[in-house]
Amino acid sequence: MKVRHRGSEQSMISAQGRYLPTLAMLTAMALWGSSFVAMKYSFFELNPLVVVLGRLLVASLCFLPFLGAFVKVPLRRHHLLPMLGMALCEPCLYFLFEAAALQQTSASQASMITTMLPLLVALTAGLFLGEHVSGKTILGFFLAALGALWLTFAGTSTEQAPNPVLGNFLEFMAMVCATGYIILMKYLSRDLPPFFLTAVQCFVGALFFLPVLLLPQVELPSTLPLSGLTIILYLGTFVSVGAYGLYNFGISRIPASQASSFINLIPVFSVVLGFLCLGERLSFWQLLASVLVFCGVILSQDRQPQAAAG
Repeated sequence: MKVRHRGSEQSMISAQGRYLPTLAMLTAMALWGSSFVAMKYSFFELNPLVVVLGRLLVASLCFLPFLGAFVKVPLRRHHLLPMLGMALCEPCLYFLFEAAALQQTSASQASMITTMLPLLVALTAGLFLGEHVSGKTILGFFLAALGALWLTFAGTSTEQAPNPVLGNFLEFMAMVCATGYIILMKYLSRDLPPFFLTAVQCFVGALFFLPVLLLPQVELPSTLPLSGLTIILYLGTFVSVGAYGLYNFGISRIPASQASSFINLIPVFSVVLGFLCLGERLSFWQLLASVLVFCGVILSQDRQPQAAAG
């Protein structure tokens, strides 16, 4: 009886241990989904590059209290180049592509393109990290890619999406950059804390985007509107720090294959918020294309049953 009671107690602890990282991942996806809508809304009042810079500066300020702890991180010379490449991929190039994408396409369509990310990561990990990629994963990738193309070409020019073909292509390029970031983050996190790497992203990103204020085409606001300031603070704290922190916590507690599948929830939150906050709509054919994207993603989740440990 005692053994049975102990086993039941351990089962409850194990279940509780799964709930917290799952909740963290769900919250991170909701925050990332909201970021598409928040950025799109902020572009009505502010230059996109000003929004990106403000977001990274706010996030960098959030990490300043941890500088003392970062000094103790076991950073070595061989970490520097991959770390620079990681930060260059995301946020530097990633935000350039995403900011340009959201000027051309709707937040709903752009968020649907994010469903390609887990598949791109799986294929890249297979090529460069030697991870196994099954035929189902490859088939799922092409099915999702077909759905993404259908979604793009089924779109028509609207006030929210003046050039959806170009915008969705730019968002896909942002996903290519995000893939490079994830692969390098996975490599670096073997030696360095993910929280430290997230801080490096923000610091390097802020330095990268700071010179954009000198570009003649970047119009600086004479007064910062309250709504724009609120969105920048939200993106910097809740998304750049909060969402990444929660995601890093979740991925440290559950298998990476399961963690990547959570990314497919981003467009669900984004489409709902885009409908409620921006009045965005997806056509019937775009909804069918979205279903095809999800089917490809689901098909790609090749979870082979693993043998029980001896």
